[in-house]
Amino acid sequence: MLHIMQLNDFDFNLPQELIAQYPCARRSASRLLRLDRETGEIVHQQFSDLPDLLSPKDLLIFNDTRVIPARLYGKKESGGKVEILVERVLDEHRVLAHMRFSKAPRSGARIVLTDQVSAEVVSRQHDLFELFFSGSKNVIDILEDIGHIPLPPYIDRYDEELDRERYQTVFAKRKGAIAAPTAGLHFDADLLEVIKAKKVATAFITLHVGAGTFLPVRVADVKQHKMHAEYIEVTQEVTEEIIATKKRGGRIIAVGTTCVRSLEAAAKDGTVKPYKGDTDIFIYPGYKFNCVDAMITNFHLPKSTLLMLVSAFAGKDNIMNAYNSAIKECYRFFSYGDAMIIL
Repeated sequence: MLHIMQLNDFDFNLPQELIAQYPCARRSASRLLRLDRETGEIVHQQFSDLPDLLSPKDLLIFNDTRVIPARLYGKKESGGKVEILVERVLDEHRVLAHMRFSKAPRSGARIVLTDQVSAEVVSRQHDLFELFFSGSKNVIDILEDIGHIPLPPYIDRYDEELDRERYQTVFAKRKGAIAAPTAGLHFDADLLEVIKAKKVATAFITLHVGAGTFLPVRVADVKQHKMHAEYIEVTQEVTEEIIATKKRGGRIIAVGTTCVRSLEAAAKDGTVKPYKGDTDIFIYPGYKFNCVDAMITNFHLPKSTLLMLVSAFAGKDNIMNAYNSAIKECYRFFSYGDAMIIL
């Protein structure tokens, strides 16, 4: 009989105090759980040990997206409070956004953000609103001026000054994400220098993480879940580096689930090709990987699509054992937490 993959298969109990509310004092001071996906063996290490696990034949691939201060607080002209979370910047003046309010604003309604800045509701598309920001400044500049870093819902505090730097990778370049590619947060300049000295090749793709990454799966049968779409770019140059790495017997090591999704979307026909556009690829157990050989990732939420992705890569039982071990060893979980490497 065919087993229907149930959402509850991906559940685990996490003590509240293991959800990291702040980052480590030093990026590379996080812990690293090493999981062998063939044997299921678990080794507890430090993130700074990572270079010892890499070979000069390998290619380490990072996501260079940059988190924008995508959360805005304002009020309707009628006085009701509104919270805006920008999902996607459409052009210099228009965005798609999630909004929180007591009563939904109609098309044409104006939301006042500051004395100088307001946004008009153009239309509503399901859960998203198209907003138009008037004035001479473009949207990205407005967000940089008055926006807040959109910390994930499980970080139970307002954003602070430190988050502007620490909820951003040191190689973040291309503005557009509303959540950090968190596996990349553990890398600092010193660690990258050690990796470079070891002659390990590095490359960058772009995936602008959307709010959908935090959306709960609402169906009991996992296969019925519809993924949100996110914008990705995998260049010709990166695809050539991947092909060269495979030829020399090296491993493609994806830093983060965003890299995994980007690379697998680019390799969905079996061979990796340049890719530019949206992807709604959903990776769950049973998926056959066409590109990625190893991955570095943080610990993910129970019943999340990201937990399903790592379970597809390492086997659900291996992952659940690793998570139970991490809980027993008091690892820090989620965005500002510790990391694991699956080899």
